[in-house]
Amino acid sequence: MSSAAAQPQARQLTLREAFELAWSRQPEARSQDVRQEAVSAARSAASSWTVESPALELLGKSDRMGSNNGSREYEVGLAIPLWLPGERSRSGELAEAAAKALDSRFLAAKLRVTELVRERWWNYYRGEAELALANERQANARKLADDVARRFKAGDLSRADQHQADGLLAQADAAMAEAQGNRDVALNALRGLVGKTSLNPDVQALVLEPMPDSQALNEPANHPALVELLDRATVAWRAAELASVRTRANPELLIATTRTRAETGAATDQTYTLGIRFPFGGGPRAEARRATARAEALDAESSADLERSRIVAGIESAQAQVLAAQGRLTAAEKRARFARESQGFFEKSFRLGETDLPTRLRIELEAAEAERQLARARIDVAAAISSLRQSLGLLPE
Repeated sequence: MSSAAAQPQARQLTLREAFELAWSRQPEARSQDVRQEAVSAARSAASSWTVESPALELLGKSDRMGSNNGSREYEVGLAIPLWLPGERSRSGELAEAAAKALDSRFLAAKLRVTELVRERWWNYYRGEAELALANERQANARKLADDVARRFKAGDLSRADQHQADGLLAQADAAMAEAQGNRDVALNALRGLVGKTSLNPDVQALVLEPMPDSQALNEPANHPALVELLDRATVAWRAAELASVRTRANPELLIATTRTRAETGAATDQTYTLGIRFPFGGGPRAEARRATARAEALDAESSADLERSRIVAGIESAQAQVLAAQGRLTAAEKRARFARESQGFFEKSFRLGETDLPTRLRIELEAAEAERQLARARIDVAAAISSLRQSLGLLPE
């Protein structure tokens, strides 16, 4: 077995895998578990019996420091923070809204990453298609130059004809170098996003994303970017409602026991204390918190209205792009078919001496351009469908 055969084949990368690799490297993905833990902790705190953990108080009094003589007084107490009226239920509603907003935030972040992945993915496909066509054009130009050189030596063609053929080969070499550079730039951009230099897309099989169904086209309200803003508005309104009941600091229930001794050798008395500490109102600071929360809610709702209009316009534009790309593909397929047939006709007539070299060169260039437009049109259709799915908020499948 040869060494080449013994080496495992490099696994081909799909669009879905490229997105998953890119998402795994994002800050939101790496902090997702920790943020979800924070939301769970907020839920637990909202369902507890006290707003905060109780505090233990220890006090000791004496009229003679450093001596056991004289009077003594020791007090052990527990301060229990209490919920304000309506604060517990509103805290729970805020925690639930924050949990939902966190999920929509991650989905919207995934969609933003998907947009970049899709853009670089199809740019690489375009670069790879251009490189394949440039390679084929170079091979045809070299074959033609060799044929012209042979016929020049035989005296069938002039030196001017050979120069034209050599010029076409030089032009093909330059196009090959340019296509190679563009392909490498696009590939490095994609690899820089996914973080895997050993994985390559399978450009031999152009796989289109599924075309969205009519139901998805009619439901822009489910777009992750819009849902994220609406959930942010909900969180802000819940925060404003919570601020409306937090008009003062939390009251505290005080439970204590005190042991006292009047003098040395006297009996020890024990008393019990039950009380409540009720702070005064928060004043301007509480009103400032409520106003800030309401302003954030209004900002999020206004942004959602603008985003809804942008989404609808983006969907309409993406649908138009798909139709236009499909029309260009149909026209490009016809042109490429005619160009290939003409190329075969003129290649045969040139060998028979029935066609001059300038006509043969023109036909070669036209055929190469037709194949280039066909390859680009096929990728443009796939990219247009991806753009439509992006405008609808759909992740790669």
